Amino acid sequence: MKQQTEQTTSCWMASAELPRCTELRRNETTDVCVIGAGIAGLTTAYLLAKDGARVMVLENRHLAAGQTQRTTAHLVNAHDDLYSEVEKVHGVQGTRIAAQSHTAAIDLIEQIVRDEEIDCDFARLPGYLFCPPGTSSELIDTEMGAAQRAGISGLEIVGRAPITSFDTGRCLRYPQQGQIHPLKYLAQLSNAIQNLGGVIHTGTPVHKIEGGQVVTIETSSGPVVKADAVVVATNTPINDMYAMHTKMAPYLTYAIAARIPRGSVTRALFWDTERPYHYIRTEPLSDTEDLLIIGGEDHKAGQVADQTDRHGRLDSWARERFSMMGSVEYRWSGMVMETTDGAAFIGRNPGDKDNVYIATGDSGMGMTHGTIAGILLRDLILGRPNDWEKFYDPSRKPAAGMAWRKFVSENVNAGLELVKDWLSLGDKPGVKELRPDEGTIERRNLSLVAVYKDKAGKTHECSAVCPHLGCVVHWNNLEKVWDCPCHGSRFDANGQVVNGPAISPLAPVEAKAQ
Repeated sequence: MKQQTEQTTSCWMASAELPRCTELRRNETTDVCVIGAGIAGLTTAYLLAKDGARVMVLENRHLAAGQTQRTTAHLVNAHDDLYSEVEKVHGVQGTRIAAQSHTAAIDLIEQIVRDEEIDCDFARLPGYLFCPPGTSSELIDTEMGAAQRAGISGLEIVGRAPITSFDTGRCLRYPQQGQIHPLKYLAQLSNAIQNLGGVIHTGTPVHKIEGGQVVTIETSSGPVVKADAVVVATNTPINDMYAMHTKMAPYLTYAIAARIPRGSVTRALFWDTERPYHYIRTEPLSDTEDLLIIGGEDHKAGQVADQTDRHGRLDSWARERFSMMGSVEYRWSGMVMETTDGAAFIGRNPGDKDNVYIATGDSGMGMTHGTIAGILLRDLILGRPNDWEKFYDPSRKPAAGMAWRKFVSENVNAGLELVKDWLSLGDKPGVKELRPDEGTIERRNLSLVAVYKDKAGKTHECSAVCPHLGCVVHWNNLEKVWDCPCHGSRFDANGQVVNGPAISPLAPVEAKAQ
């Protein structure tokens, strides 16, 4: 598999510098091999290395090349799916574990920043949950009760969030949340891993993982790693075909960032309860300016055709509330793996050998879920008890009620997408109507072909069938990629893998005459 290419939109972290690491060029042995150099993989590697384990990290592209470079980096124990909803599935005991583990994750990030002297704009600050204008604020009272039962202290209901430009109405204030610059954090965390004796190889795609008394990790370029244990921390597992992908669904979320006068928006985290919801924070730029970062407009991956409109809607929503905004300087999207019961999957890979571990299902809380993964996986690998193990167990079944209904609906949705795309091409434009830097799907007899016209007007073709489980990819005109609507695989314009679970590119087809 060729090295993956970058997506085309620009994130607010685009200028951050990351350490350069080398490709794996020979066979190696180690205690633990971690696949994926995002927040989950690097936190796991760091904690294991601190405890004396020999650790090797393998990353397909560069450090933090996956979804960690596309987050808005809210560090929260305020649950993305709301404690009042999580309680319906997991009960009060489950919400207590969720609150405890996310709180511990923020604490650990703060400790690592302090211990390793990492300059990454880490800050503790409050978070505010509010309802859209014109709607009842009853949910605020309901959520406060559930969050208190979960064990979160210091909560209070206030008359409005500390935003002068618009009135949020009654809102729930969460103390001791946090924010961070993820790439600055991971850049220096990777240095700390290597200072502890860990090894990081980038540009090293993994092709196959086989558990056993010793785990064998085969790379696409040839070298093999033997390890006592392996951690697959690739946002969505690349070593699993079915089991995990039926229990979560890929959603795209969008974000924009614009300059504002320094201090014109209170430094805090803000979230509304609209569906899809909006999330807001600032990032210091200089003595005179901040970045205002706004996210939202979520939808199921690969199942809309208006991706390029989503940023415009975010811009309009924000300008109604923050008139001091300058022009939008950054716009990007990210992929969120939503689980059917609101909790991540962290632990032993179902149906696999006991020394194969996974971390997936961030459910919109990737920075804290990734840090929780580091704590829990370290303990499992080193044989230490951890009270969070059962709650995050990837083998758990969908609970009765809401979680079961969501499990069924998401899998029916994936199946319908597969059938629909094979039976009809819908209203996709033909190849002749393509403009430069656009893509479409063309039917040729019994085959479906993904056709991309580059900026010079030359067409590039590959199979439109995702090699993971056979769904038909859709063109994403914002990111200039092919998205799989079933399980979230993503391919660049030429068919190379950008995100799993697929590990192979879209198959080549014989090119038509230009």
